[in-house]
Parts: sequence; C-alpha cells; structure tokens
Amino acid sequence: MIEFENINDVLDFAIGEEQAAVDFYLKLAELSKNEQIQKIFHEFAEEEMMHKAKLMEVKVNGSTVFGTIPIVDMKLSDYLVDVKPTPDMSYEKALILAMKKEKAAFKLYTALADRAQQPEMQEMFRHLAMEESKHKMRFEIEYDDYILREN
Repeated sequence: MIEFENINDVLDFAIGEEQAAVDFYLKLAELSKNEQIQKIFHEFAEEEMMHKAKLMEVKVNGSTVFGTIPIVDMKLSDYLVDVKPTPDMSYEKALILAMKKEKAAFKLYTALADRAQQPEMQEMFRHLAMEESKHKMRFEIEYDDYILREN
C-alpha cells in the first residue's frame, strides 16, 4: 500500500481516487449506447464529484463530522466475473463493472480508515466507505431486479 507522509497526502490521494471514479463513470456513460445506462453513470459521476468536494472541503477547512449508517452487502459482486467496458456493453455487464468498481473503492476507504491516526479522519474514511457501499448495493439491487429475475 502507498505510504503517506501526512494527512494532506492522504487527502490528496483520496481526492485523486474520487476524480478517477468521476472519470470512470463519465467514460462508461460515453461508451454506452444505452440511454438508461448513460443516465445511471452520469448520476454516479455526480455523486463521486460530491465526495471529492467533501474531501477538498476537509483539506481546506479541517475536519468535518460525517455520519455512518451500516449498509447491507448482498455480495453479488463476489460471484460475478470481471468485464471490460465496450461501446456495445450490455446492461448486465455495465452493472457488474460498476459493482466491482464500488467494491474496490469501499476496500480502499476501509483500509485508509484503519490506518488513519486522527479519529475525525477515521470517521471521514468510514463515511466514504459506506457511501461506496451504498453505491454498490444500488447496483446489486438493480442487478437482482433486472438481471436475475429475468433469468
């Protein structure tokens, strides 16, 4: 794992990860020919932009209090194969890709929370982990509703 010298290094890294998530979802939206998929990925890009804004606010103004609510993990992504984004990607594959991305983000923020020294930083990273977990759950519910129920 990356070694950080100070809290600004951690925040800069997390801000970069959120921007990468924004770029990821915008690219998936751009690649998709399906308007429903485009809309969903644009919505997630906006949510990731809000995460980035929160992190930037913490960097500028200091710590902020975040609340965390545990999210149920359906674990569907644990049983799905990895997929690569393509212009003609099916809705199923787009959902799988999104679930895998959100799971990775959850793991990252959980690891950062475990390594953070300040309680407010631990809380912030746990909050971000739960946000990513909520995203994953939304994709899992969508997958369950529209893919598994059709089969």
